[in-house]
Amino acid sequence: MEALQMLGQTLANGFLRSGLYALTSVGLALAVGVIGIINFAHGEFLMLGAYLAVFLFLGAGLDPFLVLPLAALGGALLGGLIYTGTIRRVLQAPELNQMLLTFGLSVIIQNLALILWTGDPRAINAPYRTLILSLGGVSISLGRALALLLALVLVAGLYLFLARTRLGKAMRAVAQSRQGAGLVGIEVERIYIVAFGLAAALAAMAGVMLALNLYAEPHVGLGFTLRAFAIIVLAGLGNIYGVVWASVFLGVCESFIGTYVPSGTGWADGVFFIIILVALSLRRQVPGHGHGGE
Repeated sequence: MEALQMLGQTLANGFLRSGLYALTSVGLALAVGVIGIINFAHGEFLMLGAYLAVFLFLGAGLDPFLVLPLAALGGALLGGLIYTGTIRRVLQAPELNQMLLTFGLSVIIQNLALILWTGDPRAINAPYRTLILSLGGVSISLGRALALLLALVLVAGLYLFLARTRLGKAMRAVAQSRQGAGLVGIEVERIYIVAFGLAAALAAMAGVMLALNLYAEPHVGLGFTLRAFAIIVLAGLGNIYGVVWASVFLGVCESFIGTYVPSGTGWADGVFFIIILVALSLRRQVPGHGHGGE
């Protein structure tokens, strides 16, 4: 009975941590699918969203869920500015140039945060942060459960946006063919700005949940960026719809390794590297398995 309870707790922990992973990954998947760029600075939008939530909670007593719209707006504006000022200039450059640019942006933003706010972790001590629900002997953190629920709502909302709205359909068209979309009158550059801004907004909202459940510090975004890469590789590059199950898979794998493997906590942090390696290896062996766009 104890073993069964431990198994249930391990599965619950995996599902709960997948919420943050899905929130982080869905924006990156959108940027890859529509714009076709690997953004190493994606996690920094998450980090900035986390700091915004911390400062508004400590300074104004604003609940993290009330910060979500502000984080989304701030992330979208900053994302649009960064795209216009930097990303747009390297879209036609080799992929190595794109990766170096976004990696450089990541380092710059991290160090600015370090200078402005030091490296001390900061968290949001909301009343429900430590609230634990017990279901059949399995403990569930309310904060993580809310993050998972938010992730599901946002992914479903993004799905409906892409499937039902005119702008969303234009994004899907650009993801399929930039040249073809341009020929039918779609302003491709405008779509790129919107897509990058939306990706940054989703990451900033993930940052709010990160500050609620974990903490904010200048380097926190890197680990989530690497996990997001593993998730979108597993789901298929640009495949937004596969992000949820891939996030759950990564979260459950980390939870099982952390629980059942001796000294597994350290090993769990490297699971995403194994997933990237295996997913890419298998994909190369499947004829015709390519881009997983919209």
